[in-house]
Amino acid sequence: MRVRSLLAAALVAAAGPAYGGAWTLPEGQGQLIVTATGTQADQSFDHDWVAHESSRYRKLDVPALFEYGVTKDFTAIVSPSLQHVDIAAPSDAERTGLGYSEFGGRYRLLHGKDWVFSAQATMRIPGTTDTANPAAIGYTFPEFDARALFGTTFQVGSRPAFVDLQVAQRFRGGGAPNEFRTDGTLGLQVAKRWLLLAQTFNVVSEGSGSALFPSYNYSKVELSAVYAINEQWSVQVGAISTVLGRNALQENGLVFGIWRYF
Repeated sequence: MRVRSLLAAALVAAAGPAYGGAWTLPEGQGQLIVTATGTQADQSFDHDWVAHESSRYRKLDVPALFEYGVTKDFTAIVSPSLQHVDIAAPSDAERTGLGYSEFGGRYRLLHGKDWVFSAQATMRIPGTTDTANPAAIGYTFPEFDARALFGTTFQVGSRPAFVDLQVAQRFRGGGAPNEFRTDGTLGLQVAKRWLLLAQTFNVVSEGSGSALFPSYNYSKVELSAVYAINEQWSVQVGAISTVLGRNALQENGLVFGIWRYF
């Protein structure tokens, strides 16, 4: 059970907004995971998927994800975040403050000995309504995220492993197009205290929105390692990169996380 708890908990360390894995937490148990993802982009992908030099863009996201097992089938989710965005000239814009805060839950619909299928819904509340600031574009209107999640555990030799797959529909406001999202995580426990994660996050806009939002696609890959200090505390270190995109930034950065189980 401890191995499965570790594997399931690993899923909530995903960078970006794709929080939570298919597993629900046991009733009365919870976890708090604080991650800091710092990225920089000096290039952007054009409409033909080709990367070109562009104005420097820097972003730091620090979400604090709190999950609690209300019942064995339902896990409540609360996730406030802090954000810093810095865009060089000619935009020459900067913003520091609250990012999106998420509220919702995940419900386990079906499960077997080694697999689980769940549904999750979260409301995303923006931390600013300043639509005049270029550094806040895309972060000023409420959003709703609905997703289906499937997870399974297995063995690689004598090592525990898992796969988590997610399909989501994100409804956006403020002229931004809605998004279709797919996320995947492969985890392998390579030693008693070490868990390796390979993750992919994929976004496809459903057409274009207002003049500020042409249609876009992008795929990010994250590789990280999680070290369990003890039964309650773990730390995560990794790297993330946008490997493919269209009308999107080519971001590269680092991820650091602290996990607390209770």
